[in-house]
Amino acid sequence: MITTLLFISVCFLAYANGANDNFKGVASLYGSGATNYRRALTWATVSTLAGSLCALFLANALLVKFSGKGVAPDALIQSIPFMAAVATGAGLTVIIATRFGFPISTTHALLGAIVGGTLAAAPDAINIAALQKNFVLPLLLSPLIAILLAIAVYSTLKQVRQSLNIGEDLCVCTEDFLTSKANFVVLQTTSVTVAQETDWEITVDNAVDCQKRQAAKILGLNVERVLNGLHFFSAGTVCFARGLNDTPKIAGLLWLAPNFAIEWVIVIIATGMALGGMLNARRIAETMSHKITSISPGQGLSANLTTAFLVTFASKLGLPVSTTHVSVGALFGIGIRNRTANIRMVLSILLAWVSTLPCAALCTAGMYMLINTPV
Repeated sequence: MITTLLFISVCFLAYANGANDNFKGVASLYGSGATNYRRALTWATVSTLAGSLCALFLANALLVKFSGKGVAPDALIQSIPFMAAVATGAGLTVIIATRFGFPISTTHALLGAIVGGTLAAAPDAINIAALQKNFVLPLLLSPLIAILLAIAVYSTLKQVRQSLNIGEDLCVCTEDFLTSKANFVVLQTTSVTVAQETDWEITVDNAVDCQKRQAAKILGLNVERVLNGLHFFSAGTVCFARGLNDTPKIAGLLWLAPNFAIEWVIVIIATGMALGGMLNARRIAETMSHKITSISPGQGLSANLTTAFLVTFASKLGLPVSTTHVSVGALFGIGIRNRTANIRMVLSILLAWVSTLPCAALCTAGMYMLINTPV
């Protein structure tokens, strides 16, 4: 009975993780208008699922419990009732945050769940030093580093773009009222006052011809298409890496359960994450894409490059950073650079991050006491 409860709790956590996390990698695509919500969600689902399933081939190397190991005694972590309470408490925390549109870290929800379960089972056994290392430092440092790096990356890419005389296309639409045929003129500039310059001329033509005439090219390549392709690729890379990292982490919660083949566990968790993203990601998508800052495709590419670099670098060094904190920090950095950041929303997200640990702790403590209540 308790093993079944553990399995259901882990599946619930996988669903909540997908709902809160899957869209984060492609938020810049949707927010910048590079694609619509449905296409961005499809790309997030496919790339995350691919990363999750790749864990099948790396299961032995990647199968870890979670970064909170060491906070609680090993005797508790090796207890199935304790693990069931942890999975349930973390899942409830993540799904509640998703319901209100707040992007939070599943890893830190798990850490808070461990704290709550330990408080309920053995209050004197919590390792405060491990708690500070795995929660306080990443929470404070990773978003700050992401903000600074995103500003640097975007400023550098902007300088390169200006040095190559590559502008962003603007389109003026006119309509022939006799034929009701719309025509377009594309101006390769970021200034809407360009028509006032004496050396510019506005020409009316169809959209296809305008794009052919105005598309910037380097070595025969359409620069805008290359940048858009890089933007999509970077978004997919972030989603892939997150799926590869989070799937075995959640699967590790079932390490103690008997009669579960780890390969099938990973497949089930990958499916749960995909379903959570497809069915319950809209609120997170709106927060990440539109409520932190307004962005252009180039700015979105800068945010994704920042996220991918920091998460990869931190993983290489074994530093416990959160993809959520890094991606939000990168978007906020772009907003600061362009003076379009929504400070109120960012403060609300920060409050949600701080609340993650106590919320997960309370949910898990209650669940643990419920499980261990004599019938």
